[in-house]
Amino acid sequence: MQDRYYSFEFFPPKTAEGAEKLRNTRAQLAPLNPKYISVTFGAGGTTQQGTLDTVLEIQREGIEAAPHLSCVGSSRESIREILQQYRDGGIRHIVALRGDMPSGMGEIGEFRYANELVEFIRAETGDWFQIEVAAYPEYHPQAKSPRHDLENFVRKVKAGANSAITQYFFNADAYFRFVDDARAMGVDVPIVPGIMPITNYSQLMRFSDMCGSEVPRWVAKRLESFGDDRESIRAFGLDVVTALCERLLAGGVPGLHFYTLNAAGATKAIWQRLKL
Repeated sequence: MQDRYYSFEFFPPKTAEGAEKLRNTRAQLAPLNPKYISVTFGAGGTTQQGTLDTVLEIQREGIEAAPHLSCVGSSRESIREILQQYRDGGIRHIVALRGDMPSGMGEIGEFRYANELVEFIRAETGDWFQIEVAAYPEYHPQAKSPRHDLENFVRKVKAGANSAITQYFFNADAYFRFVDDARAMGVDVPIVPGIMPITNYSQLMRFSDMCGSEVPRWVAKRLESFGDDRESIRAFGLDVVTALCERLLAGGVPGLHFYTLNAAGATKAIWQRLKL
């Protein structure tokens, strides 16, 4: 087995205060020596400049940065320009996504699906970029069926992706089954599980409702019972997510990708419990 690798995800800050907070978060997580740090990209490219500024700053700090690039609502020319900016900045890693249509935008743009974006990146830039794509162990909320969702994933990989990051989940069996099904369809790239630390009950339920990730009933009920007791929520969340990571690592996953929400505390605590 190849060496496992670990990565972190941030979103681009919108204020000077947020930028400073993110620098502090990076300073705490950098000693964990992540393989790379990814930075999200708002619907329809709404955070494009913030994403670019953040990845260039991370790159200057000596850590590999991987900007997200979503294609819905974009033209080929606009994506070509962004790719050139990243190349000019020495960025060699991209997370290629379909993305969500921003509210109020009526046109889907020149790309309908992520596999079209992956094909375009490869046609424009050859092997310059390592390309990550998204995977959905519990299936994309807009998928017509599990089979249809899996076929979409296979198309993205065969279009030229090097590896995949999953949406977060709390059911390890869903992940392992998804990987087995993908392997049976000829996918051999690493499929890295996405890990969401639990620190806020209402935020977790809102995110999960939007992205189709299932929070097990016993977990949701326990979190709900703590009310505003943030320390109990955090302690229980650490137990749940650490146990999930232990099972995934024991099952031979290629690595872990942490959705940090621009905070270091929970991710560091899980890391230390796992003795990584």
